[in-house]
Amino acid sequence: MSSLLSGASLPVFKLMLGNLKVCLEKAQADALQRGFDPQVFVEYRLAPDMLPFKKQVMIACDAAKLCVARIAELEAPKFEDNEVEFSQLIERVAKTLAWISTVSADAMDKGAGREITFAVGKTMTKTMKAEDYLTQWALPNVFFHITTTYTILRHNGVPLGKMDYLAGSIPV
Repeated sequence: MSSLLSGASLPVFKLMLGNLKVCLEKAQADALQRGFDPQVFVEYRLAPDMLPFKKQVMIACDAAKLCVARIAELEAPKFEDNEVEFSQLIERVAKTLAWISTVSADAMDKGAGREITFAVGKTMTKTMKAEDYLTQWALPNVFFHITTTYTILRHNGVPLGKMDYLAGSIPV
């Protein structure tokens, strides 16, 4: 079961964050082509009680890097959560990808069976085995926030499709 940790985390996080980066870059180019500042996306939300676009990107990055760090027992890079420019969000994804790319499969696989305790909301914690944490919490969380980011962009007319979400960063 230990190869599940590296095989289901590192390549999946790299692919999905790479695809997120491509979607953000396409949104930036599309906004400029249509004659508006991509900055309008940064605070956009689909509903009044949801987190804004920028937080969706930040959480997708944090969920991936913290999962990897917790399972591999590494120190995750700390980001200040002070991105206010669209271009800074793209850079945050790039920094997250760069860091995840430094983590070895062996470091992840050594986490098999490890108990992972993590914050849930502002006042609670949860403890799960590394395999369960990855498959039942971290991966769904990353997918949720990337999907929400994608949906906000689509809602605003950015010409993205399913292949951008699933394979945008895969060379053709």
